[in-house]
Amino acid sequence: MKVLSVSSELYPLIKTGGLADVAGALPLAMAAHGVETRSLLPGYPGVMKKIQNPRRVLEFDDLLGEQAQLLEVTHEGLDLLILDAPAYFDRPAGPYLDAAGLDYGDNWRRFAALSRAAADIATGALEGWQPDLVHAHDWQAAMTPVYMRYDQTPELPSVLTIHNIAFQGQFSPQVFAVLGLPPHAFPEAMEYYGDINFLKAGLLTATAISTVSPSYAEEILTPEFGMGMQGLIASRLSSLHGIVNGIDADVWNPDTDPMLTANYTAITLKRRALNRRAIAEHFHLDDDAGPIFCVVSRLTWQKGMDLLAEAVDEIVARGGKLAILGSGDAELEMALLHAAARHPGRVGMVMGYNEPLSHLMQGGADAILIPSRFEPCGLTQLYGLRYGCVPVVARNGGLNDTVIDANHAALAGNVATGIQFSAVTLDGFLQALRRTFRLFDNPKLWTQLQKQGMKSDVSWEKSGERYAALYSSLLSKGH
Repeated sequence: MKVLSVSSELYPLIKTGGLADVAGALPLAMAAHGVETRSLLPGYPGVMKKIQNPRRVLEFDDLLGEQAQLLEVTHEGLDLLILDAPAYFDRPAGPYLDAAGLDYGDNWRRFAALSRAAADIATGALEGWQPDLVHAHDWQAAMTPVYMRYDQTPELPSVLTIHNIAFQGQFSPQVFAVLGLPPHAFPEAMEYYGDINFLKAGLLTATAISTVSPSYAEEILTPEFGMGMQGLIASRLSSLHGIVNGIDADVWNPDTDPMLTANYTAITLKRRALNRRAIAEHFHLDDDAGPIFCVVSRLTWQKGMDLLAEAVDEIVARGGKLAILGSGDAELEMALLHAAARHPGRVGMVMGYNEPLSHLMQGGADAILIPSRFEPCGLTQLYGLRYGCVPVVARNGGLNDTVIDANHAALAGNVATGIQFSAVTLDGFLQALRRTFRLFDNPKLWTQLQKQGMKSDVSWEKSGERYAALYSSLLSKGH
């Protein structure tokens, strides 16, 4: 089976969040099921610098008004198709935001062009290779099934995965004229309260919809989590599949991870102390026995970082320390920087994203805090489980599906892997932190939590089986 995967980012070439990890790991996982995946992504400057000896396989004279070429290359075991379109992607800042942190004004055209190229590949533009199925990720690739629907060619099955329904690609209706779709596509698929909405159009036209955990699949059917799409998704309920994400168990392996100061296993957990000391040095934290809590996150309201800012004083008062890696909303950044200044030696913060440091934090911190108000799947808790960094999480979305709360029954049965809380409020978060301190003060129970978490199957093996079954079912239906 041949699959074209379409994504705006892909690890290890370009990453702003979990989408990249999934887009990079899923093709490798699917190979075990006889699925040959080629992944299409934009030729950002960082991508173009990292690939070596690409082969030009297709030229676009008019890709929504600009010239582009398609490059084929293999990178770290991934078969890639790079859309080299300098007018769209050769920009010095990030993939979505300019140097001022604002959305590029032409994001609609940039990612419509990515989808247009994907649809062309899907319908045979690439000599010698045509997919049996197309798998598009998030709003940036959601126009792919739209173009496939309105191309006058036999329809291939398509899957659209929602990684976070809060991001939808909503733009002015004036841009519709440039998208190259027939006029009737506007009322049929694109229109959304007078605007156009890429995600809505993709949800309407994809053969199947998946999202990144079973709980999130249920949550997006509600007004609270559906972000205005709950009615549309309910109308496509028979096509909705909740499949929890996995992680690349080779990249994220505490026994072999080169980014750690010391490697370890569940049997040699004491070696984590060397990583813990390295974290204390990096974040200028006191090297004492109090627990080190870490946060690796976008600093946003969705991620509950306002609750974290309010909880810092209690964490410190109880003897804890806090290491924060992230960036996001300016007000939340400032609040956490002030907390670090207020508590020297107890709170440290590194702005931005740093992949090696994120590995070290998972490999040395005692617990990772994830107080998200909604979390489609979440990957940091999976890394935490794998590395014996106990997750303290809100009970929603993928956090609910992947962490087993350390209640009395779960502890007695030796199945608990973390701490959950269900009222995503300051009081709910503080209660979870108090439970965490009590557990940490019992070394036997804490080690039990760590080891049980490290036994969790957080790989792509089971999820890969579910995706392979979904792909096969779509092909067997003759779409």
